[in-house]
Amino acid sequence: MSQSVWPGHPFPLGATPGEGGTNFALASEIAEAVELCVVTEGADGGRSEERIELREYDAGVWHGFVPDLGVGTRYGYRVHGPHDPGRGLRCNPAKLLLDPYAKSVHGDATWDERIFGYRWADGPDSVNTLDSLDAMPLSVVVDPLADLGVNQSPCIPYADTVLYETHVKGFTALHPDIPQELRGTYAGLAHPAAVDHLLRLGVTAVELLPVHQSVTSGTLRQKGLTNFWGYDTISFLAPHSAYSASVRAGNPGGQVAEFQAMVATLHRAGLEVVLDVVFNHTAEGNELGPTLCHRGIDNPAYYRLVDGDPRHYFDTTGTGNSLNVAHLACLRMILDSLRYWVTQMHVDGFRFDLAATLGRDNGGFASTSSFFDLVDQDPVLSQVKLIAEPWDVGQADSYDLGRFPAQWSEWNGRYRDTVRDFWRSKDGTMADFASRIGGSSDLFGGSRRRPSASVNLVTTHDGFTLRDLVSYDTKHNAANGEDGRDGADDNRSWNCGAEGLTDNPAVLALRPRQQRALLATLLLSLGVPMILGGDELGRTQQGNNNAYCQDNPISWFDWSQVDSELLTWTAELVALRMAHPVLRRRRYLTGARTGDVEWLTPSGTPMTDAAWNDPHTRSVAVLIDGSVEPDRDDRGVPLVDDDLLLMINGWWQELEFTLPAEGPWRLALDTFDGTVRPEAEPAGETVRVGPRSLVVFLRTKAR
Repeated sequence: MSQSVWPGHPFPLGATPGEGGTNFALASEIAEAVELCVVTEGADGGRSEERIELREYDAGVWHGFVPDLGVGTRYGYRVHGPHDPGRGLRCNPAKLLLDPYAKSVHGDATWDERIFGYRWADGPDSVNTLDSLDAMPLSVVVDPLADLGVNQSPCIPYADTVLYETHVKGFTALHPDIPQELRGTYAGLAHPAAVDHLLRLGVTAVELLPVHQSVTSGTLRQKGLTNFWGYDTISFLAPHSAYSASVRAGNPGGQVAEFQAMVATLHRAGLEVVLDVVFNHTAEGNELGPTLCHRGIDNPAYYRLVDGDPRHYFDTTGTGNSLNVAHLACLRMILDSLRYWVTQMHVDGFRFDLAATLGRDNGGFASTSSFFDLVDQDPVLSQVKLIAEPWDVGQADSYDLGRFPAQWSEWNGRYRDTVRDFWRSKDGTMADFASRIGGSSDLFGGSRRRPSASVNLVTTHDGFTLRDLVSYDTKHNAANGEDGRDGADDNRSWNCGAEGLTDNPAVLALRPRQQRALLATLLLSLGVPMILGGDELGRTQQGNNNAYCQDNPISWFDWSQVDSELLTWTAELVALRMAHPVLRRRRYLTGARTGDVEWLTPSGTPMTDAAWNDPHTRSVAVLIDGSVEPDRDDRGVPLVDDDLLLMINGWWQELEFTLPAEGPWRLALDTFDGTVRPEAEPAGETVRVGPRSLVVFLRTKAR
């Protein structure tokens, strides 16, 4: 029976259920007609559709209110209009399209090359007229206004933040104390066993790898692999359905409330939730990719096309396309998505993948681009954590570390590279190492940003785990099926004398020391530390440094093989950081100007320019005065703390360091033997620091 349709409203975009029906609104300036397709699935899996034309068009938006359609309705769109790739126009009503504003997606794409590909036809300019009704995932009407009671964000200051980067499924898939039906899901991450681990570790925020609805490419499917990391986004307002226990149990759309409940649980535990978001490209790829959503709705609005050759996509992401942040429709979708995840899903911030692409209104990167300006003045988005991956690919200005707006923090790639180089004994790293552990004022201080602008990291999802960083000199990515062409070749790693598994006792003794030194450096540096989830457990990927496609034990945490000593070490390090404001300073160390820090040689004399510039310098002592922090906490209390003395020995032999005369000093940490907070006093005026080790002493200030 034909369904009636009323005019409805052009905003909000997407499907909005209301009294007696649902309002549908789709933005497309190039469409000549838009059909809403209400899809019914039979018991045999077959699909039928009812097409309802949306006749109203206002301000670039096609819209209509359909009575009697409510929550749970499965739908898509067919967009009629020009298919002229020579002008960048790719409308094709044979393709059922996802709603770019869908808040829930049901099912997955069935990758039939005849339906989605061009290899069978004459090329990317041809029109593939095979219907995709039975091959497409479906948008689902949901009501995101769940009644979860009070969901109050912990609102943790940047300076007190410790990030924990992890994956919803990877973290929970093998956890023995999480029920089987909850493993790999949002509900699993909210389970007490998962929350207890995070609280034991002492981190303050989980940074989740992408949870927007994504798809796996046909190429990966042919290899039996999966887009595990989730960076091929297709729907920016929908939680990925495969991570939902509710969806598994037969409740399409249930992922929305499940995600909200997860966030509420983590908030009650005092933990913030930061999402890794991918607003630089989509899963539709280049001109040979599938038409799933944005391409078929308004190709030039959503994607940057090559000037003079709009058949092809301008690509700063290495994925085949780049979102067109200079166009109103695309920019509005990004901002609407971000606001939705804050106001309705209650997340506390975002890490932006390849964020330099968001600053390319006109090709070159600019911190004053439309996107950054709009975020800066937005009353919602300007109040949450904003973290940039400050680079993209393929442009002269692709590495933009230190160039983002004032309220942003940035993944500090210089920190990662320098700290790795120092602990593998590369020449000429001492001065840069000192800058990195001091908060990277050379990168951020010039724009009057605080140390919290630097998100310090040693390992991330993209690369070796910490255990693999000290166990492999080269990547071992055979499982990815790309003959070793994928993944970084320059890992700045060191296998400590043997590649991979070994029974060499000297190597087996050195590797844990290297891990402890790297973790201690991370947690003792000024800035915001980020721990890669699983590093505290001794997790390995068997040398795979690009496990993006490994939805299997290579990527899953193996809770049966936990390095309990490393876990305890990491938790104690975090606790030490949180106990001492001197490690969470809100301002940079300035040295002679305020007397807040002294950089000393092992003999106790001041470091000279010659020592800093000597490529063979591998040791330094850092004395930080805990009483001259010019900042105050949120209640106005002066941040007075113990004095802190770091003795850093990057040599492969033991060194003797001289203690400053004024004491007494208490040993707090020694990475050589894994000692943390023994509160022991040294026996003499000198201290022997083991090879490739870091020692920390504390001196109580008179109150």
